[in-house]
Amino acid sequence: MADVAVVGGGPAGLSAAQYAAKNDLETITFDTDESWMHKAHLFNYPAVRSISGEEYLTIARGQARDRGATLYETAVTAIEQTDDGFVLTTADDEYTAEYVVLATGGDRSLAEEFGCAFTDEDVVDVTVDMETSVENVYATGAMGRAEKWQAVIAAGDGAAAVLDILSKEKGEYYHDFDMPSDVPEL
Repeated sequence: MADVAVVGGGPAGLSAAQYAAKNDLETITFDTDESWMHKAHLFNYPAVRSISGEEYLTIARGQARDRGATLYETAVTAIEQTDDGFVLTTADDEYTAEYVVLATGGDRSLAEEFGCAFTDEDVVDVTVDMETSVENVYATGAMGRAEKWQAVIAAGDGAAAVLDILSKEKGEYYHDFDMPSDVPEL
């Protein structure tokens, strides 16, 4: 059983995967490689002078893998809640996790099928920590925003979701802050 299953491989999903894996949570990520980032070019992202969306995805995937996340290039077709967490179904297999982070951009169908509450704007109703009406299920980025779709906002949403998960796991607010001495050799 994984600790965290991330569904989606754009900025929100890869940020969530990186933060979860970096903090020693067993992390699995599912991505169909259909991110809007394939059409993007970032020159308004902090600390990035100019980078293609393709290059951003390549780097972000590498960071998530380097920190311990397992990435699967397959679609999640269903999510079921169990007494122990969640079962995520793909065309080929089933995976279990204690927490689920949805990061599927404007495609909110999994959240709808799973029974997450929606707002009057027809987006997933989330808390400031990105948690949905289903405990331990998070929706990030464009899933919870009718507008204001931006890579940097989505990445922040992925981080916020995982910080909430880490806080739950540790039983107190978790502050993820690295010092130069914390950086592992890659």
